[in-house]
Amino acid sequence: MQVLYAYEISREPIEMLLESIAGEELGENEEMYRFAQALVYSVLNHRSEADLLIREKAQHWDFERMATMDRILLRMGIVEFLYFPEIPTKVSINECVDIAKRFSTDQSSRFINGMLDSIRNALAGENRIRKEGRGLIDR
Repeated sequence: MQVLYAYEISREPIEMLLESIAGEELGENEEMYRFAQALVYSVLNHRSEADLLIREKAQHWDFERMATMDRILLRMGIVEFLYFPEIPTKVSINECVDIAKRFSTDQSSRFINGMLDSIRNALAGENRIRKEGRGLIDR
């Protein structure tokens, strides 16, 4: 999330931001660094798709006026729904809500929760969410 926020604000080269922010934050944990790297690149590669889903569900919200952090968290959740089959959708939603509580506005956690739940339901209804692995009960 920090890398994506820094990129959104500065447009510095993503490789530099990954190394300086995620590399410093995650230290020697190579597995977590690889996950952060995969998530960052997936969010950037699927940004248009995620933004379209957000715009479709945020009928009474001006996309450009949404808090930057909220847009980033929504993109992250959507990308995890669609492109990270090992992460249960409930985990993605809970993580995004927790981050919103800590780093965004007072209303953001409820907004993020409602939006991601609505998007998850729409994607599941279209049979676009494919989850696999141990312990995955929900879609």
